[in-house]
Amino acid sequence: MKLIAGYAATLFIAVAACAPAAAPSGDAARPAGAAPADATGLQGESCIAISQIRESRVRDDSTIDFIMRDGRTFRNTLPGRCPSLGFEEAFTYSTSLSQLCSTDIIRVIHQGGGPQLGAACGLGKFVPYTPEAKPAG
Repeated sequence: MKLIAGYAATLFIAVAACAPAAAPSGDAARPAGAAPADATGLQGESCIAISQIRESRVRDDSTIDFIMRDGRTFRNTLPGRCPSLGFEEAFTYSTSLSQLCSTDIIRVIHQGGGPQLGAACGLGKFVPYTPEAKPAG
């Protein structure tokens, strides 16, 4: 996991994520008051508080886990594949809000030969996720 954070007028974090934004399916059929579904059909949160993110882990070109300070994990499944995200395991974003939202765009950071920005990708919903326990061995 690689994390770069800094405050100025905007916040930048290098961690993981990318994919073109797409409208989630099935939102019209959800019950009133229910959270919208992500690209996988799972319900989730539209935003998470940036100040509560402890770390982010890129799983592949379309999956990022956000581990919160309180121990919860939110899995963000991007609406599409984000080229090089899984390989680089680093991304940045800029927001003027105190939250990271499914409407935000991330950029892959290519780290070889000095950092360079790569693909721009949209985030999906933040779905509560419980990582599988590793077998004792």
